[in-house]
Amino acid sequence: MPINRRILLGGALGVALLASSAQAQSPTEIDLFFPVPVDGQLARDMNTLIKDFNDKHPSIKAVAVFTGSYDETLIKTRAAIKAGKPPAAVIMSANFITDLKIENEAASLDGLIKADGKTNDAFMKQFWPALRGNAVLDGQVYAVPFHNSTPLLYINADHFRAAGLDPSKPPQTWSELLEAAKKLTKREGEKVTQWGLSMPGNYDYLGWIVTALTMSNGGRYYNEDFPGEVYYDTPSMLGAVTYWRDLIEKYKVVPSGVVAGPAVTTSFLAGQTSMMLLSTGSLTHILSNAKFRVEVGFVPRNVRHAVAIGGASLIIPTGVEGARREAAWTLIKWMTNPEKSGWWSRATGYFAPNMAAYELPEMKEYLAKAPQAKVAVEQLPFAKPWFATYKTVPVRKALEDEVQAVLSGKKSPKEALAAAQKTADEILKPYNAETSLRNF
Repeated sequence: MPINRRILLGGALGVALLASSAQAQSPTEIDLFFPVPVDGQLARDMNTLIKDFNDKHPSIKAVAVFTGSYDETLIKTRAAIKAGKPPAAVIMSANFITDLKIENEAASLDGLIKADGKTNDAFMKQFWPALRGNAVLDGQVYAVPFHNSTPLLYINADHFRAAGLDPSKPPQTWSELLEAAKKLTKREGEKVTQWGLSMPGNYDYLGWIVTALTMSNGGRYYNEDFPGEVYYDTPSMLGAVTYWRDLIEKYKVVPSGVVAGPAVTTSFLAGQTSMMLLSTGSLTHILSNAKFRVEVGFVPRNVRHAVAIGGASLIIPTGVEGARREAAWTLIKWMTNPEKSGWWSRATGYFAPNMAAYELPEMKEYLAKAPQAKVAVEQLPFAKPWFATYKTVPVRKALEDEVQAVLSGKKSPKEALAAAQKTADEILKPYNAETSLRNF
């Protein structure tokens, strides 16, 4: 063979080998859908977390894709699955997992857990027991808790003292909450200059707050064992919605209409609202921006202390296979280990779902400086699974549409809840019919 040809062939072989080696060493690229707008502290915190992961895992390149609200993230995830391009992992609202399972859009994680040499029970024991109901379905693990929350009662300690109230003793009951709100509300003629209490009435948040009030009134929001049944037209929910309506119309200590969560926060930080029911996920933002002492307490009870778990879990959508699935699982385990679970809690205000996070020195130091962060954890023994049904979003919206009408003075609580129940039952009818046939 001529020497020039040998050189050419040898060079070509060398280039091919180098290309093959580079391809073998190239990192597995995965995307993580994260329910947050592009701007804001949460997005910056997530970018910090993902950079840390990539630095420690050179064989994987993770990219956070900011997908808006929980509802928008669900829509985008389903569209990606339908297009055959599912994200490798999603931080998904915990109450959507049941519907995703029903629609075969979330993959069971049992095989990955087993490959790590663990049982499902052993794996889930690292997380708070209250989180299990929105992660383990029919004995299989479909989600790993990531950032979780409970609603809390936030109070302006300066306002409390000025009104002769003790900020170290937040209201414990509905009657105490009402009496405190009366003392805290200020007026100049007909104009309210300081509201006693505010609660978010926008979609998703509203359903969660109604859940908390209904549970604290001794009721249930839905059937935790069967995703085809909700309890809207019931005495316990009627009492909860009536209480909220009375705070607006009868006692005039809560602003009327639909006030969105961000507006509630803004009003509180501006000193225009003395108390608010809001997620512990807002705690770090509120403590960092309030120019007054903030105290927090349990959601006040009427019959019992009870709240629903909120927040999000990590899932792997159906259709993610091979190296991407393995890389997604590596990311999920890393993001939910005690160290990172604690870091995310301190950065955001969500409580750490991994119980061992609270044994770490940095977490103990944080809680000593910010004891308000203990309250959500202390409330966990009273926490129940978050509302999760077939067609969760429209079933939830059926209630929220009607309660918004109550908050705006357009409907009575009784009329609204009867209408909400009727709409929800129609939405759930196909699932119930299918289940009935399956069990025949």
